[in-house]
Amino acid sequence: MFRYSWQPCRMKHAETVTFGGSGLDRAAHLRDDAAALAAMVDDPQTRCLVLWRGKLLIRGERQGLARLKLDHPVMADAGGPRVFLGLDDVGPLFAVDLTGWNPDLSDTPEMGTFLDPTMQCHPATGGLMCFAELRAIMTGLTAREAECAATARAVLGWHQSHMYCSCCGVRSEPAQAGWQRKCPACDGSHFPRTDPVVIMLIVDGDNVLVGRSPGWPEGMYSLLAGFVEPGETIEAAVRREVFEEAGITVGAVSYLASQPWAFPSSLMIGCYGDALTTDITLDPKELEDAIWVSRSEMAQAARGEHATIKPARRGAIAHFLLENWLNDRLD
Repeated sequence: MFRYSWQPCRMKHAETVTFGGSGLDRAAHLRDDAAALAAMVDDPQTRCLVLWRGKLLIRGERQGLARLKLDHPVMADAGGPRVFLGLDDVGPLFAVDLTGWNPDLSDTPEMGTFLDPTMQCHPATGGLMCFAELRAIMTGLTAREAECAATARAVLGWHQSHMYCSCCGVRSEPAQAGWQRKCPACDGSHFPRTDPVVIMLIVDGDNVLVGRSPGWPEGMYSLLAGFVEPGETIEAAVRREVFEEAGITVGAVSYLASQPWAFPSSLMIGCYGDALTTDITLDPKELEDAIWVSRSEMAQAARGEHATIKPARRGAIAHFLLENWLNDRLD
């Protein structure tokens, strides 16, 4: 009854970006079907992704996501909503957050840092499964694992930050298998949010514009990016952000690719833009530096051979766009 039946289709190269999707059948029509959800709980093929403080439970040393049965001992520490992710190849798939596990973290000063390298093993797994930061493991996940992990992290994170009704302030309750929150006082309905962010491959001939934010590791440069504002088109956001941050005027803008970015809940919209000017004027509140880099220099940086510019971080859409620009594969 709950078996995956998605038919494969021809995907554009742009969709191969990390978190770019795997054709997961999200079965949204079942989210409000109490009988179907109850049957899934009893289905022996049902599995669950487990998160803790935004980290994903993985098998062993980066051996992919752990998918636990609903009666696994780890589930005793689960709290909050159980989010129905969809119908996987094997069966129904959910995600939960371990709000009831509070291990001693006094000896892990790097816990919670940008690329948190620490891993925490839950005692109920016998040391065979550990929690890892998604940004640190994302390039080692399959397309299906990446889609499910990004979805689970974003939706569960939304529940943690939106527990109260924005209309009347009363604590709301999870509904529709975790895809909605309902206010018991005013009957207001609230849904997971996604914030659109433009990230721009701005080109002048054979040169590309990159910048670095204050506090970034030495040598780390990336494409410019910024949030789309209310009442603004994607194209207008690209031109505004580039001009505000670097003083560069942009002409024609075209769409390249998108990437769900669950840190915490963004959709990165990759765009190509033709620069009409080249003189850089920095906004020091946004950027520490911005430079034009030639194609040959960027290729050198990608190989890890540039003296001052480090390779873009793998898995992020900036790396994807730069790599494909270098290889003339921006389709």
